[in-house]
Amino acid sequence: MESTLQEVKDESSVVELKSTVHGGVQDVYGEDTATEDQFVTPWSVSVASGYTLIRDPHHNKGLAFTEKERDAHYLRGLLPPVVISQELQVKKMINCIRQYLVPLQKYIAMMDLQGRNEKLFYKLLIEHVEELLPVVYTPTVGEACQKYGSIFTHPHGLFISLKDKGKILEVLRNWPEKNIQVIVVTDGERILGLGDLGCHGMGIPVGKLALYTALGGVRPSACLPVTIDVGTNNQKLLDDEFYIGLRQKRATGQEYAELLQEFMTAVKQNYGEKILVQFEDFANHNAFDLLAKYGTTHLVFNDDIQGTASVVLGGLVAALKLVGGSLADHRFLFLGAGEAGTGIAELIALEVSKQTNIPVEETRKNIWLVDSKGLIVSSRKESLQHFKKPWAHEHEPVKELVDAVNAIKPTVLIGTSGAGRTFTKEVVESMASLNERPIILALSNPTSQSECTAEEAYTWTQGRAIYCSGSPFPPVEYEGKVYTPGQVLMLENLTMSQVNYIRL
Repeated sequence: MESTLQEVKDESSVVELKSTVHGGVQDVYGEDTATEDQFVTPWSVSVASGYTLIRDPHHNKGLAFTEKERDAHYLRGLLPPVVISQELQVKKMINCIRQYLVPLQKYIAMMDLQGRNEKLFYKLLIEHVEELLPVVYTPTVGEACQKYGSIFTHPHGLFISLKDKGKILEVLRNWPEKNIQVIVVTDGERILGLGDLGCHGMGIPVGKLALYTALGGVRPSACLPVTIDVGTNNQKLLDDEFYIGLRQKRATGQEYAELLQEFMTAVKQNYGEKILVQFEDFANHNAFDLLAKYGTTHLVFNDDIQGTASVVLGGLVAALKLVGGSLADHRFLFLGAGEAGTGIAELIALEVSKQTNIPVEETRKNIWLVDSKGLIVSSRKESLQHFKKPWAHEHEPVKELVDAVNAIKPTVLIGTSGAGRTFTKEVVESMASLNERPIILALSNPTSQSECTAEEAYTWTQGRAIYCSGSPFPPVEYEGKVYTPGQVLMLENLTMSQVNYIRL
């Protein structure tokens, strides 16, 4: 045994653990090589052994443990005798996932894999990202959040509730990883377009951080999903025997603010000044306030306000390659004036201002928003929430979207309302009558809440629409090549969907 251990130690010295993630924390677990076969588990990295090792998702390699590793780490008899590569395990797992016909079953299988073999989970996700992205995140994660209590087996993130007030720092220290770089936090009040899901909103931070690793290369041990549980106003959840959160109405006002203040203070105290905090799926009345309050003291951003805006702006720039001109030549009309709508609108205004040297106050005048009460105009200014007021322009009141289209005459129609099928045939036909190539962005998630489908946009505009979707869309074959949903498509005469569309 001593000679075997020495041999393992000698071989482990050739395994490099230098980080490939620039500016990151030290690669304690060797996660930067998570998608590569490791012939030896470096002794300097892990001394876990036996049953403990194969139950540790950071280090467990399943049947990929070699004969030498099985001797060195007391795994003989705890695994079947066969040794198979990680590549073969990926092949096996994707075949298993494909056997499930229900997306939620696929989600549960993926979460189970993440909880027992992290390296295999991420290798599987990275190699089949187009197929599995809709499983681990939207749209399937929406259903998972709605049923989170029923499918919950073990935690993938940290739950902080009102019961923890005064000891949040201690709660953070209970998390096993110490070198955290990024936190995605939600209070569950506005999950996707599904509303208040309370503690069940944890599926969103977990899914979002899986994307940080699979698509952004951030090590799993540097990511921390957090749910702040202050209760829920969803009576259906409060009455659900499987609900895993506090059974009380949402805390508001000072009680809410004090809990968030303690959390933000504890985060910086525990993880340092450079910790990135992403606010995710907070309701409008808190999202803007939190961003403004902590934007000057912490490294923070709100994905719904800022992240979505940057992606949509990229989509618009791509669309200009089809229609020509610049952003300043276009007039924008939004259905939805919440976080996403106002965030996108502001970034468009800022970009136009940068390109033209026109003050942003002026560029905003070419951008119009419609909320649940109609077109946002100056006569409504006194009753508007503060984040809507910059978009209150001089115009007579307009209630219906189709009337707003005909009055404003936009070249770009953007939907962020979360209200499905609101881009009706009449609305889309009006856009087509005003524009040779109308740009239509139906961005609401999940798919069932999209303002219109690509097929509808194509049919109602006689094939002239440039359609941009925030929801999954099937691959498109064009001139013998298949273009995946993750690619930006700027193609005409698509043979499968017959739609010019941009996948956001």
